[in-house]
Amino acid sequence: MQKRILFIVLLFAAINAEAQKIHLTLFGGFSNYQGDLQDKRFTLDQAHPAFGAGGLYEISDRFAARANVTFGKVSGDDKNNSKNSLRNLSFSSPITDIHLGLEYNLLNPYEHSLSPYLFAGISYFSFKPSTKDSTGNKTYLQPLSTEGQGFYQGRKVYKLHQFSIPFGGGVKLSISDNIRVGFEIGLRKTNTDYIDDVSTTYVDQNILLANRGQKAVDLAYRGDELKTGLGYPADGTQRGGSKNKDWYYFSGFNVSFRLHGNSAGGSSRSGGRSKTGCPTNIY
Repeated sequence: MQKRILFIVLLFAAINAEAQKIHLTLFGGFSNYQGDLQDKRFTLDQAHPAFGAGGLYEISDRFAARANVTFGKVSGDDKNNSKNSLRNLSFSSPITDIHLGLEYNLLNPYEHSLSPYLFAGISYFSFKPSTKDSTGNKTYLQPLSTEGQGFYQGRKVYKLHQFSIPFGGGVKLSISDNIRVGFEIGLRKTNTDYIDDVSTTYVDQNILLANRGQKAVDLAYRGDELKTGLGYPADGTQRGGSKNKDWYYFSGFNVSFRLHGNSAGGSSRSGGRSKTGCPTNIY
């Protein structure tokens, strides 16, 4: 009986110790992308709100594993693109990003109030580009194969669920051993050029009409809506730039709470704090 009680006590002690390594995280900020309808690598132009939640497991005081899911939106419009304004394309897409990675603090957050950090890992994301036609109706673009995907010159239909390579960094402020707030910029390098449904060249409009219908032709090229007198481009005319893949990114503020806080105020993981739980070093 005593052995069972001892086992239970040790088990709860182990669970408690592990719980002190886990932080719950919340994120709020904005999302954006870089591609054929937004050529700036990082900008607030056409940005949208983003939010997320996740967790962080401390492997050591400065090294942690992280997992989170973030929801956002990206969009682009040739009306804001001086290089291709006559193309007159536009799109918007939700972005859902599931991220697993590792995080490294350049300074020990249990010993310093401010700690810069870096992270990298892998993400699984989904997107679904759409646009509004000339009458204002929302239309999803992938089924239209606007560049002949699925039937023209070996072009494959792009997948709406893919992997990306996330990396970035930020700085966090330790309010206490149990609560931290920070600012983070996280980039996502993808292997697709179709987040915005634009990549290569125009397909012959008669071939596109025969395979996907008039709606596909109408939305593959929209310069005629500007009343410029320009017609649908010839087969093979450049529509986008396929050499550079699309990126998306999240930037904003996060807050983390230790799952099993240290009510005594001092850290059970580091000796670099005062008895009040305040960092002994600011820099």
